[in-house]
Amino acid sequence: MCTQTRAAALMANIPEADIDPSGVFKYVLIRVHSREEGDDSEVDIVRGYGWASYHADIYDKVSEELEKGGVLDCECLGGGRIKHDPEAKKIHVYGYSQGFGRANHGVATEKLKARFPGYEVTWANEGY
Repeated sequence: MCTQTRAAALMANIPEADIDPSGVFKYVLIRVHSREEGDDSEVDIVRGYGWASYHADIYDKVSEELEKGGVLDCECLGGGRIKHDPEAKKIHVYGYSQGFGRANHGVATEKLKARFPGYEVTWANEGY
């Protein structure tokens, strides 16, 4: 019989990308992993919102929600900015976070491509 850990079951239901519907805003790349003994499952997620003054605002809110039950733990892998133009079906990932450093934009871009099929999703290390 195959059994799935509680953490793995929770992670399977976490959207890998969640961003504002349009605009230019900060984003963070977060690694979510299990706190359960013997469970090394993990997933990287992208979160980007215009309401955040700082990258840490996004990380703090998301990690607090995900870590509530004590089963999951979060780690910020870095940040940057996203320009989301839904009318042109384009997303551009760039820049860095002063507090967390530059996220791996290649990973973030792949998560966004899966979430937004039909979009042109690009990235660059230039910009702030």
